[in-house]
This record gives sequence, C-alpha cells and structure tokens, in this order.
Amino acid sequence: MQTHPLQTPAWADFRKAMDIDVVAVDNWFITFHKIPHTPYCIGYFPKGPLPTAKMINDLRLMGKEKYAIYIQIEPNVRQGSGFRVQGLKPSHHPLFTKYTFILDLSKSEEELLKAMHPKTRYNIRVAQKHNVVVREDDNAFDEYLKLTRETTNRQGFYAHNETYHRTMWDYMHKAGIAHLFTAVYNKEILSAWIVFVYGDTIYYPYGSSSQNHREVMAPTLLLWEITKWAKKKGLKKFDLWGADERYGFHRFKEGFAPKLIEFIGSFDLIINKPLYTLYCIADTIRWKILHGITAITHLR
Repeated sequence: MQTHPLQTPAWADFRKAMDIDVVAVDNWFITFHKIPHTPYCIGYFPKGPLPTAKMINDLRLMGKEKYAIYIQIEPNVRQGSGFRVQGLKPSHHPLFTKYTFILDLSKSEEELLKAMHPKTRYNIRVAQKHNVVVREDDNAFDEYLKLTRETTNRQGFYAHNETYHRTMWDYMHKAGIAHLFTAVYNKEILSAWIVFVYGDTIYYPYGSSSQNHREVMAPTLLLWEITKWAKKKGLKKFDLWGADERYGFHRFKEGFAPKLIEFIGSFDLIINKPLYTLYCIADTIRWKILHGITAITHLR
C-alpha cells in the first residue's frame, strides 16, 4: 500500500508527462532517468517499502533491462526496522535527507502553542498584529512561481524549472493532493507554499517567500495556519519534509517543536560497477560546479 505522495498514480503521471520512464512494480512506481548522450540511465525508487531480498533481485534484473548504472532506493521506513538486506551501499548522493520533522496534529492547538519555542509564538503574534492574512488560494500559482524564482536567486540553491512546477501542480492539484497557501500583507503575497495531503498526513515539499516586509513574520503565521487547517481536516501528522542542520530553514521548522524522525537512509543498488564509479566522480564534479560546495534539492 502506498504511504507517500511520491508513490501515487498522480505523481507517476506527472513524471511521465516530464518524459521520465516510469515502471510500476507490485503497485510501486520506479522512475528511470536518462543520462544525456548515452544509452544508460539512473533508476530511482523513492519512499517505497522496506526492501526484501526478492525485491532487490527483481530490481537488479529490471535495471539490467533498462541499462541502468544503478537504482537509488529511499524507503519510507523509519530507523529501527532491522534492515539487513545485502547488495546495497549507502547512496552516493541522497536526495531526501535521512531525517524529517513531524508535528503531531492530534494535539490541541493550545498544546502545540505551548510546546513551541517562545520566539516562534512571539512571531505568530507579530504576524497577527500586522494583520497578515493566510488563505488557501489555488489561483495564486503564478505568484508562487515568481516568489520561487526570487527565493532561488536569493539563496543560491538549485530548484526545478517552471515547466516542472507547472506540470507537478497540474497533476497533483487535479488529484486533490496539492494545495496552495499564501500569506498576504497589505495586498502583497509575501509567502506561498504548496502542500501535499495524502492519507492522514500533510506534507510541505515546496515553499517560497519575498524579502519584502520580513518584519511581519508572514512564513511563521503561514505554517501555523496551515497546521490549524490540517487539524480541521482531521489529519494526524504534518511532515515538514526534511531536517538538515546545515540550512537555516531547519531552525525555522524546529521552532514549532516537531518530533525529529530518522529514516533508514538512502541506498544504491549498483548494476554496472565500473560505470557507477565513473558516474560518482562526474556527478560530484557536476554538483560542485552547480552549487559551489553544497546543494539543496527537494525532489529529483
């Protein structure tokens, strides 16, 4: 049973629309990404189940058929599962962080507020005092794109292009999974987030913000109002989509007192060992050129 938005038919259709080869195996979706100017590709199996020896063997056979150099496997499985399958190595370049923050939405609003860092509670009150308005606004997608470009340019990290975002929104929104929220101050959208709702969980995969009027603390109120919206929907968890102390947004999320969750990690199933070694070297150089030394990416 699929337990994550990246294992839904809507996400698979989105990837197909982006000219990605998608293969369904036992109700799970695996994507194969072409390496330009070669007959080879890279496989990616995000947020699936705990791999078994049979699954690993089946993936290896599939990888050979697809001329995959390797298949990257990132299970949606928490640490402590006793994972011991042979034939995998820690990923050369994990795409998801090993950790995420999760807010327990079964708690009352009073309990959530009390657990927050005092500065976070203060910033919520600041935004409320300035009459920042948070609302679900599916018509604000172009403004979301504008703020995404601004955020990317300002912070200097890698982000997907406009075609990716538009196509993702088209498929995931029509499926009822993606929702767009904005925080508005004096008729200006200062922050825009896309969240996914799937099962009993709300996820925060994409967000953008303006440099204007940072003093009104719009993003803090945005997260809090989305939390309250999710509670009213009867959702049980708010997955803040990654925790990484290297980046400032980690501290922003941490202020809401979520629980730190550790996954078993990211693994590479190597299909072609000589080419895998060469690929890792080339990929390391590529990322350093694109991002200086470090890189941030939400989704492949």
